[in-house]
Amino acid sequence: MDINVEKTEGLERKMTVRVPANDIEREIDARLVKVGRTARLKGFRPGKIPPKVVRQRFGGQVRQEVLSDVINQSYSRAIAQEQLQPAGGPSIEAAPSDSAEHFSYVATFEVYPDFELKGLDGLTIEAPKVDIADGDVNEMVERLRDQRAEWNPVERKAAPGDRAVITFSGSIDGEPFEGGSGEDVPVELGAGQVLPDLEKALKGTKAGDHKTAKVKFPKDYGAENLAGKKALFEVDVTRIEEKTLPEIDAEFMAAFGVEEGGEEALRSQIRENMERELAERTRADLKQRVLDALLDANSIEVPKTLIHQESHALQRETMRRMGVTETEKAPPVSVFEEAATRRVTIGLLVQELIRSQELTVDPERVEERLKEVAAPFQDPDEVVRIYRGNQELMSQIESNVLEDQVIDWLLDKAKVKDKLTPFAEFMGL
Repeated sequence: MDINVEKTEGLERKMTVRVPANDIEREIDARLVKVGRTARLKGFRPGKIPPKVVRQRFGGQVRQEVLSDVINQSYSRAIAQEQLQPAGGPSIEAAPSDSAEHFSYVATFEVYPDFELKGLDGLTIEAPKVDIADGDVNEMVERLRDQRAEWNPVERKAAPGDRAVITFSGSIDGEPFEGGSGEDVPVELGAGQVLPDLEKALKGTKAGDHKTAKVKFPKDYGAENLAGKKALFEVDVTRIEEKTLPEIDAEFMAAFGVEEGGEEALRSQIRENMERELAERTRADLKQRVLDALLDANSIEVPKTLIHQESHALQRETMRRMGVTETEKAPPVSVFEEAATRRVTIGLLVQELIRSQELTVDPERVEERLKEVAAPFQDPDEVVRIYRGNQELMSQIESNVLEDQVIDWLLDKAKVKDKLTPFAEFMGL
């Protein structure tokens, strides 16, 4: 077997493989003999079909099978011999041969990049330092009250914070457009739920009013067919509603599982929940910042094959969240290429760090993670047993633990600067 590897563009390689034709013909002959022993053809007894007839009837099929096997086997041997690491499956094409003594083909594929990690001792990370103040707990209580607010009709003009229930129809150049109409739609004034021009028209209205509003869609509006367009809306105000917040009484607290201890117990539980959510968000944010720093310090070329695969994976995940089953209705794959490139690059950097630093999964941390996963369930021991009996689930746990170990390793090396950040700002409230 002769092998010639050519570097083309980027990480792409073209490998030409030549296999002796005699080896292929011998294998074809051997397989045809086996076929002749078991094949059934009308007019012939099993095992008595003349070799010439066997070749005429099955020769083409057997040749294709042999060539496929030869390509698969020789490709694997050639990759190992040349010490190549393909990043994906090859594209195979038959190649013209300068001699009938050989069968030649060209395998085109990308390889993983060969690189050394840089800047591991110079990573600088700005990490938010967030404390939960009493005021943050008070604001959370008010948010919970707001979530359970009641809206009651009022016989007066709308004021900021009120809700106008409207029926409307919009048109552009006299023609209605998709999504431009609605019936009994509640609009909370001051909440930014509708375009500013439409909300402005609703201020000071009362039940029974009719308004004509000239509305201009922003140039960066989500729907391209409406971006930058001017529309005319005919609006009828059905009613004006006023928000009434619930009292912090026994019924309110019972909705959050607080039966004893009164408002102090409720605030204590809310603080505990806030602290748990803050810890999770802080860890995720710190992980993101560490990986961003690693990415900034290392610019590497990544295989297009992997980006393509990851882009499609992100598209499928988006389709699942959107409840979309038809690819035509999903965002195009190109939308995900930037995120896919980032994820693939970080994945390669992390794998290289694990390899170069010889990091291995810490069994104790795996046990801790198992307990964390099982804790919320009624029978944690049974959940742990299920995980231990499922290799795929255990692999996910071990992968997450190893990733955490990578983050911790990088944090030990990095210079971390704390930045005081308000709780509401950090949590996106």
